[in-house]
Amino acid sequence: MYIGIDIGTSEVKALLLGPDQRVIGSAGSALSVSRPHPGHSEQDPADWWTATQAALAALRAAHPAEYAATEAIGLSGQMHGAVLLGAQDRVLRPAILWNDTRSATECAEMMAELPALSDLGGSLAMPGFTAPKLRWVARHEPEVFRQVSKVLLPKDHVRLMLTGEHVSDLSDASGTLWLDVRRRDWSDELLALTGLTRAHMPRLVEGSQAGGRLKADVAQALGLRPDTVVSGGAGDNAASAVGMGAVEAGQGFLSLGTSGVLFVVTPDYQPNAASATHAFCHAVPGRWHQMSVMLSAASALQWVSHLLGAANAGEVATRAAGLSASDRAASPLFLPYLSGERTPHNDAKVRGSFHGLDFDTNAARLGYAVMEGVSFGLLDGLAALHAAGSTVSRLSLVGGGARSGFWAQMLASALDVDIVTHGGSAVGGALGAARLGALAVGAPMASVCLPPPVDTVYRPDPAERALLAPRHDLFRSLYRRP
Repeated sequence: MYIGIDIGTSEVKALLLGPDQRVIGSAGSALSVSRPHPGHSEQDPADWWTATQAALAALRAAHPAEYAATEAIGLSGQMHGAVLLGAQDRVLRPAILWNDTRSATECAEMMAELPALSDLGGSLAMPGFTAPKLRWVARHEPEVFRQVSKVLLPKDHVRLMLTGEHVSDLSDASGTLWLDVRRRDWSDELLALTGLTRAHMPRLVEGSQAGGRLKADVAQALGLRPDTVVSGGAGDNAASAVGMGAVEAGQGFLSLGTSGVLFVVTPDYQPNAASATHAFCHAVPGRWHQMSVMLSAASALQWVSHLLGAANAGEVATRAAGLSASDRAASPLFLPYLSGERTPHNDAKVRGSFHGLDFDTNAARLGYAVMEGVSFGLLDGLAALHAAGSTVSRLSLVGGGARSGFWAQMLASALDVDIVTHGGSAVGGALGAARLGALAVGAPMASVCLPPPVDTVYRPDPAERALLAPRHDLFRSLYRRP
């Protein structure tokens, strides 16, 4: 048996996986986000550990025998978060999260000081990444910065609680802007930009390698075997890819969750920083991946659903699906940049907007506009991946947005690729983490990294493509950098 733990932004999820790759059960524990100032997003690392213990306790209660037979644990987590540790691993301040935008100035400074940054780190400097956050802390909280002895990512702080070791994997470390992604090692040049050295960094392992073992007291408290292996694990997107069997070049997925992610596996390191894509290490050795990321995706539909007084986002999606082709063509256009944007604009200050509102605009048309605008944002991201050399003809669709068949069909037509969904099959970071745990104790990749069963295939529809194409052209013309 193998346990996967995914440290998300809104929830910690634990999943129990059998040796036959059958999901035995899962449990979750909710988290909250603090926003003390506009553009700030923080969490208390202690909450991750509390939620992890609660999720594991629920899993243990539901499946006691299988849980007790666990051979290995894998970790997945939200990327880019900065956990600052001082002496005796004391947390110095709340963790600054991936969707925090306070460090835009620091990003510009870093790019100016080291023009080779994007070639080394696989991406432009963006406020969501870890390194600019430390530069911001050095400037605005110098007393805190002077005490920093280690910087960990969210999942790796949970690992510290489990194993007592400072360890990270290469996929998650790729999102720090301290890693030489091509060489799969820390970069002294990148570290110097934030006044840090290798001594401040955790030890690096591949995601499928052992990254520590449970401490005896923790194992006893959790009801697990002493010295249970904890794998290197992965950042949430790379872990999700492993959970979907996307480990070979050309395989990929589209995650339609809080953010929108296009993920494609590449055989080598292929950066295209000019289009604000990310080129990162994959969670398995000898592979890399490219990502385009938009910051507001299914969360934008949830936002407009709340404004419209709908019971949930599904209700608004259903209304949108009932529109005729002429109604869709007459709907407003929506720029989905509610919290800034990464790919392709790298613009922390841009904000969302509706265009073309009139007296015929109703809830259904607004809902459609939001779903279409997110789809167009993802299309722009795919174009950036194509410019970087990626090719893909089929994408698995996961995340909350995958529950809407109407949206899945729109994405197939807009992106001109086959979109496949996986129904009730378990996919996501926790499954990928469990699989990485299995790999860390010797399970063969060919029998572990299997794709989930396909529920539905959505193919591009020529009529819908003809409706969307001119609207996408107008959508692109509306973006203006503040």
